[in-house]
Amino acid sequence: MKRSDLINKIIARKKQLNITVDNFSKLSGVSVRTINRLLKNEDVKLSTVEDITNFLGLDFAGNEQLSLQELQQKRAHEKALFLASLVQSTSALEMQGLEEDSLNNIILMYEKEFLSGSYKNTLWVA
Repeated sequence: MKRSDLINKIIARKKQLNITVDNFSKLSGVSVRTINRLLKNEDVKLSTVEDITNFLGLDFAGNEQLSLQELQQKRAHEKALFLASLVQSTSALEMQGLEEDSLNNIILMYEKEFLSGSYKNTLWVA
């Protein structure tokens, strides 16, 4: 596989996710400058390419390791856990921490909202 083929697969996955370079950077931990250099087929460290492909659910050759649906589900779960932890922390401060079942219901509700509800467009916002 040519390097340009890998770059094209990275660009295609980025478009599938509809993620901005800024959010891509924040979520992957790779700087905007480095991502832009890679997308322009300029030299970057191999470890950086690996970080980017892993974030996108691809292997080092650009083959899909996680389907688009699996990647979206993973991201929705991460965001849902974060939001639920905020709710739990606030409730705990008020000495009204949520029971595990209630917390799990909140997580599922947030996941559904990120995957198909009104917050679908914010799934890849950092």
